Amino acid sequence: MKRNCLILTVAVLVYALLLQSVCQEEAVLASESETAVKPSKPVISASAGIAGPQKQEPSKAETLPPAKEPAPKITLEKVVHDFGEVGPRTQNVCEFEFTNAGDSLLEITKVSKTCGCTPFTLEKNEYAPGESGTLKVKYNTGGFGGPVNRRLFVYSNDKERPKVTLTIKAKIVLKIDHEPKKLSLSFKEENAGCPEITLNSTDGKPFSIKGFRSTGNSIAADYDSSVEATKFVLRPKVDTEKLRKRLNGRISIGLTHPECDNVLIFFSTLPRFGVKPPTIVVYNVKSQEPITKEVWVLSNYDEDFEVESASSEKGIVKVLNQERIGNRYKFELEITPPAVSGKQRVFKDVFFVNIKGGEKLKINCNGFYAKGKIK
Repeated sequence: MKRNCLILTVAVLVYALLLQSVCQEEAVLASESETAVKPSKPVISASAGIAGPQKQEPSKAETLPPAKEPAPKITLEKVVHDFGEVGPRTQNVCEFEFTNAGDSLLEITKVSKTCGCTPFTLEKNEYAPGESGTLKVKYNTGGFGGPVNRRLFVYSNDKERPKVTLTIKAKIVLKIDHEPKKLSLSFKEENAGCPEITLNSTDGKPFSIKGFRSTGNSIAADYDSSVEATKFVLRPKVDTEKLRKRLNGRISIGLTHPECDNVLIFFSTLPRFGVKPPTIVVYNVKSQEPITKEVWVLSNYDEDFEVESASSEKGIVKVLNQERIGNRYKFELEITPPAVSGKQRVFKDVFFVNIKGGEKLKINCNGFYAKGKIK
């Protein structure tokens, strides 16, 4: 009996020890599992008030913008100046003020102009930051009326504005009007068909005539410089022999008007003879390979005339045939391009036609070689 009780007691103790061992292993496993899945403690953002991963703050060097390099900057008070109404052949002065609004030296490298009638002055070419300068411009008006525009270009080391365009405007008002505006002369008419010239003061101010000149002294007129009036009528006299030497030119009339000291009137004369074409031009020619051209000489006044001779200045142009057809002459010419070497691409000659009676016609001949190597 006692033996059975002892065996039962031992069995109960063994079972209790095994049960305790199993419970301890399960507790360890449960602890390890909890540790593996347990999330890390959230970080609370002070700015947003929400949980999230901790963010690294950038350094001050990363947040600062890149340093800006010092640079010049040209600024102008105006880029356009309008003189308004001005007289012909008068001198008008304006100024363009500018400032270096940058933080380094401003250099004016160049000032260019589109017309010789706008000379300028600039005291210096370099300007410190904050320093100002003045570009003075003189505008010399021409002798013709109407609106005008002139431009100047200012170049500097301002990278954002390296070129500045300045504009000058004006309206030239003729204080002395004249008729006709130009003269068309003809040898077929008496006194070469030259009309009277009328000068009239548009502002009512009286003036005198102090001079009368013409190209080649071919046109003259009588006047009394002691007479003062608001209107004059001149009767020009033409010297046709002098006019033949200079068919085109101008008449210059000097005046005492306070805002107009001179009047210009251009003239042109129909020549006695015409040439068609007026210039001989040949293209894509080859050295020593002759080509032919046709030239006509005619009378602009339907006059009978006779060709005395024809010649070439350099011998490049030769006459193959000369034929008279009514009051015209037809020339068949042979042009032989001279032998050349190097980079020369052009040749020139002059063809002369001598008219009986002394007049000599001049016809220019220009040739252009074909592209490629010249032999």
